[in-house]
Amino acid sequence: MPQGTLFFVVGPSGAGKDTLILEAMKRRPDLHLMQRTITRPAIDGEHEAISTEEFAARKHADHFALHWDAHGMRYGISRDLDAFLAQGKSVIVNGSRGIIHDVRERYDPLSIIQITAPLDVLSRRLRERGREDPDDIEYRLGRAERGAARGPDVITIVNGGTVDEGVSALMKALGTAGDAGMAADCA
Repeated sequence: MPQGTLFFVVGPSGAGKDTLILEAMKRRPDLHLMQRTITRPAIDGEHEAISTEEFAARKHADHFALHWDAHGMRYGISRDLDAFLAQGKSVIVNGSRGIIHDVRERYDPLSIIQITAPLDVLSRRLRERGREDPDDIEYRLGRAERGAARGPDVITIVNGGTVDEGVSALMKALGTAGDAGMAADCA
């Protein structure tokens, strides 16, 4: 059976990754969305919330196919990811730019989709969601400027316009897996 494609979505906080992914899932029911496990309270069921101690125990038990630390929290994707891909199912993950190297080494076929937005849009979105204090917002904006994913296999979407424009760009990226270096702009 052919291996499923991993669509690994990355980008800065406030770029709209979760919003675009959830809308795209409505149009691509063939994709499986992997829920993240995060050491922060859940908002509308967007992820599984667990304590730092439980995260450490799961990591020690080799529960996670992928895991990373960011913004003082721990994130993980369960080993179900590998099972779904082995069954030939395509999977979408809201991941981290910090582990792209590991993901490139472990998964094939792979499509890295970077969703970003202009800094003023990121700043506004971060303020509006109300989860970060002003210092944390400044830190995240600085990381956004420095932390762009690079490589010929990265598809970049600039999500500065409407949700519909962003979803259209993501749908195009999901339909062009393997077309290296594609860029979509929805400013």
